[in-house]
Amino acid sequence: MLQNIVKYIEDKYHHKNDFPLFNSGDTVTVFFEIKEGDKKRIQSFKGVVIKKQGIGATKTFTIRKTSGGIGVERVFIFSQPNLKKIDINKKGKVRRSKIYYFRKLKGKKAKIKS
Repeated sequence: MLQNIVKYIEDKYHHKNDFPLFNSGDTVTVFFEIKEGDKKRIQSFKGVVIKKQGIGATKTFTIRKTSGGIGVERVFIFSQPNLKKIDINKKGKVRRSKIYYFRKLKGKKAKIKS
């Protein structure tokens, strides 16, 4: 009963985006809209997908990049209305769905096979 109600609400009010299929280990660029006062602009975030999780309205993915030698991670929700586009730059081959070990790797060891 409760599942039917949740499914009905998700179908009616859930913002659906048509993004390409990608998995952990892929290098992607996410374009999202940022509001600064009354201005809007598109910002990009390019990095490796660390994990995908959740179902329905709570489905998320985490991207990691290194900027100036410091690791930066960002979590995106698939159903966010400010997500504009996702480009897959490179397909990666990894043996796990959640590559948390990638956080500890630096330099050449942090490369993922294509």
